[in-house]
Amino acid sequence: MTNAALTIDGIGVSFSGFKAVDCVSMIVEEGELRVLLGPNGAGKTTLMDLISGKTKSTEGRVFIEDMEITNWEEHRIAREGVGRKFQIPSVFKDLTVRRNLEVASCLRPSVFANLGFGFPAPNRAKVDDALTLAGLEDHAGQRAAELSHGQTQWLELAMLIVQNPRIILLDEPTAGMTQAETLKTSQIINGLKGRHTLVVVEHDMAFVREIAERITVMHLGKVLAEGHMAQIETNEDVRRAYLGSKGIM
Repeated sequence: MTNAALTIDGIGVSFSGFKAVDCVSMIVEEGELRVLLGPNGAGKTTLMDLISGKTKSTEGRVFIEDMEITNWEEHRIAREGVGRKFQIPSVFKDLTVRRNLEVASCLRPSVFANLGFGFPAPNRAKVDDALTLAGLEDHAGQRAAELSHGQTQWLELAMLIVQNPRIILLDEPTAGMTQAETLKTSQIINGLKGRHTLVVVEHDMAFVREIAERITVMHLGKVLAEGHMAQIETNEDVRRAYLGSKGIM
């Protein structure tokens, strides 16, 4: 029997009378990868903001396992094990790839840790594992500023991984990537399945096919449909509202 890692119970938020997210409920099981799908303005990113604390809800509740985190501050939610990657990567450009990961792995950074004194062996193992998973072993000594766009995205994802969050929120992780980079990103994310609980907002349907286990389709701030890829592809409400008469392309 699986356990719920993330429970969203009737969450919603209004901006000047406009309901950007309208009474959304969703349960994401431990180790599951959930894709949020929908057109621009459907409320996907706002829902991620509500989960992570960036935006405060006007109704409903959010739970990590059995702990309610509704409207907590972002840093408190992060400390409880929710990590988020935005569309635009944020890394330390003047540091090497490895040093970026070392800094990220220190949950309580200190002057000594940043100077390289006493960096614990378990952290080194986490850094090595993240480098391998992100395919950045050959770039460990390279400055982050010298990486390609795709490599920078992978580095930021690796910086999340070394913090070992229970839940990872990814907002359009393939934005701006080449086809080859998108394929590699799918391989990286598939490597995280079961190790972390993931919620992914994405538009690239080829990418969604590569990673999706269960999909939640949003439309006008509400949940329109939920299910596996085959169920979503043949759902008439989804076809009419988002995918069009030709279905998922």
